[in-house]
Amino acid sequence: MTEAAEADTAGDTAPGGRPAAEPKTRFAAFRHPHARRFIVSGTVAMMGDNIEHVISYWVMWQLFHSPLLAGFAVVSHWLPHLFLSVWFGGLADKYDCRRIIQIAQAAFITASLGWGVLFVAGILEPWHCCVLLVIHGLASAIWHPADQMMLYDIVGPRELPSAVRLNSTGRNLGMLLGPLVGATLLLTVGPNIGMFLNVLCFLPMLIVLIRMPFTGHTRVAAAPKVRLRLGEAFAEIARVRHNVPIMTMIVLSGSTSLLIGVALAPLMPEFAEHLGGSNAGAAYSLLMAATAAGAVLGGVLLESSRGFRPTVRVAIVATLGYGLSIIVFALSHNYVLSLAALLVGGVLNLVSSSTAQTIVQLEAPEAERGRVIGLYGMASMGLRAGSGVTIGVLGAWIGIQWAVGAAGIALGLVALAMLTVLWLKRQPAAPALAS
Repeated sequence: MTEAAEADTAGDTAPGGRPAAEPKTRFAAFRHPHARRFIVSGTVAMMGDNIEHVISYWVMWQLFHSPLLAGFAVVSHWLPHLFLSVWFGGLADKYDCRRIIQIAQAAFITASLGWGVLFVAGILEPWHCCVLLVIHGLASAIWHPADQMMLYDIVGPRELPSAVRLNSTGRNLGMLLGPLVGATLLLTVGPNIGMFLNVLCFLPMLIVLIRMPFTGHTRVAAAPKVRLRLGEAFAEIARVRHNVPIMTMIVLSGSTSLLIGVALAPLMPEFAEHLGGSNAGAAYSLLMAATAAGAVLGGVLLESSRGFRPTVRVAIVATLGYGLSIIVFALSHNYVLSLAALLVGGVLNLVSSSTAQTIVQLEAPEAERGRVIGLYGMASMGLRAGSGVTIGVLGAWIGIQWAVGAAGIALGLVALAMLTVLWLKRQPAAPALAS
């Protein structure tokens, strides 16, 4: 451990490695200059991630009009999280997380440059698209565990809840701004120049990490003897299955991803036509932005509050609220009510996901924190690949509105079952933060 890290952690934890108490300072993680730079540069990189989606998806549809290729674009982004997150978490446990994140950013740059060159040359083929989409998906999966390890290393356990919330808020801000910037680039400079300009979004994080003194392991030594196997996910589940807070958060986040996940986005045009009437285009834009805007609002509200504490119960109740908001959205015939439901849902989803991520990090054994984060990522991000199938198949049977409503009901029932078990077992309300 470096001297800087030792000084930063002094008085930071209670016996057993748990934080003594969450700080009462608003936007506490931003007191750390390195945390500010890391989170802001990550926000810009996430914006670049989404700009690439907007431009590449547009060009692919214009050239090939292939629903199959569009479906592959979604699946290729999330399947690496499902199958490789724990393995990439093992890499984060073993190696310098700065270099892992730089490799991920370099992969994003490679994908953007690849798209740009093929656009300019006019030789883009479907197999090119598949290769570049897989590179992009792998970059996203590589990035996540090391990113979370760095947050813990930079701010320490006491201010980790603030760092996770701010990082999640930044990612949602990037998801909100990315489509706007991407659409602007398409309209002003076109897809060719736009994709090359997108490379600039990944450079800040590369540069920030060059001078970053934290490696992901300055508080806890790396695990050089860890065995990395493609079946590591099953071994990791076996190791943490008795940790009730971790397993609860994994099941909760996995249920959210599988039942709802990213399935609303491709269905939003139909909801816009149903709700927006003659102004379906404007309705569609606002509906698409509402959830991300709500998440940004939720992050700001939580960081402005001094009384919020991340607990298992908070995560479950927020998930229950998110399920209810999806039900209201699905069954509403009023545009303003539907928009408000998505906005509130974004706030609640941010509360649930950031709380769950914090609990997983704080409860994870130090020597395998990266793999536990990867296991959580496998559930919270990887299972999103199945959400389209879940709602799509059901939607073909009973209609899209009822299918989305049924998904919200199912998520609410999962959350209610967890709350019941928590009450029956009298599980502590704050397993991750002891007063």
